[in-house]
Amino acid sequence: MNLWQTIRVALEALSLNKLRSFLTTLGVIIGVAAVILMLAVSAGAEAEIADQINALGANLILVSPAFTRGDFRAGTVRPSRLEYADLEAVKQHVTGINGVSAEQHTSQVVRSDTAALEGISVVGTTPDFPKVRESRVAIGRFLTEQDLDRTKRVAVLGHDIAQELFGEGNPIGKTVKIGSQRFTVVGVMAERGVVGNTNFDEQVYIPITAVFKYYMPARFGGQSIRFLYVSAESPQAMEGVMSQVTQVLAARHGVEPSSPDFTLTTQNAIIEARASTTATFRALLGWVAAVSLVVGGIGIMNIMLVNVTERTREIGLRQAVGARPWDVQFQFLLEAVILSLVGGTIGLLAGAGGTYLVNGLGIIRAVLVPASVPLAFAAAAAVGIFFGYYPARRAARLDPIEALRHE
Repeated sequence: MNLWQTIRVALEALSLNKLRSFLTTLGVIIGVAAVILMLAVSAGAEAEIADQINALGANLILVSPAFTRGDFRAGTVRPSRLEYADLEAVKQHVTGINGVSAEQHTSQVVRSDTAALEGISVVGTTPDFPKVRESRVAIGRFLTEQDLDRTKRVAVLGHDIAQELFGEGNPIGKTVKIGSQRFTVVGVMAERGVVGNTNFDEQVYIPITAVFKYYMPARFGGQSIRFLYVSAESPQAMEGVMSQVTQVLAARHGVEPSSPDFTLTTQNAIIEARASTTATFRALLGWVAAVSLVVGGIGIMNIMLVNVTERTREIGLRQAVGARPWDVQFQFLLEAVILSLVGGTIGLLAGAGGTYLVNGLGIIRAVLVPASVPLAFAAAAAVGIFFGYYPARRAARLDPIEALRHE
């Protein structure tokens, strides 16, 4: 019997009980669908993280204070400080950058004549903020160097803040009260939404010098800044820029570049750190898929053992007319593989459909990974071969005479 005849016989045998064959493949269907969804959800999560981090700014380097050495038990370990003067030093001495922006935050009540908003994040920043943080002004203008130099009480509102305070009207030129100080609105930012953990539409931007003067008296920090953002000209320039920033700030702070009192973090480092959190979820789905495939494989093995018992006379007859043990073994192994591949195909379609359904419902982002298709079929074929071998081997080792006598 040639290969095509063997395949035809195997398909005929499986088609005799379609329902039982389908139920046998349920475990494989679930397992393969889980593999497809696992890879799709993992890829989607990583893509979402990358998009959010990259949306913070192109080729961005975040400089933040580190912890100084001390004794934790004595409570002498304190964070170091970045100063506003550090911004000017970086602007003057570091090459290969598009812009530098500093930030210092305060939380205040923001009021207009008709509304009051509590706990609003007020960001003291510098003119390069839109360029460095990939933001855009929709109405009016952003802060200028003159605003900083003269500590002007001017404010740029986030999109949602502007609507909550002034509705659909134009707020340019109107006054808002931030804490106890009155500021003139000079601009409204374009709608941006939540990026990472920050809702840019729920922030108010004022000159960082105004934050120092009105909300951070000298005894509470003076001109310290929370973050310093440096935008490199290109991804290739980032390493050189980081080296220059380290040298400049280390010299200003009187520390060694090898052990600075500040930390530099790039987008790639943040992406890698956050992407690692998806590993646990990926591992969990992997175990679900593996257990489902094993369960499906056990089901296939059981049904093939039942088939061997039910078709004992058929096996004996085939051997009596010249079929070799290998022919019998190959036929039953082929039936197991076909069952697995059918389940794998259905599982593949279910997994792809589930991916598009998840995306359509907006539950979580999922990206169908092309490599998951051959992986799914390979897993299904492996299950069929592994769990189909024992029943096939058992069929091949039946004694022809005893098999023909079987009722």
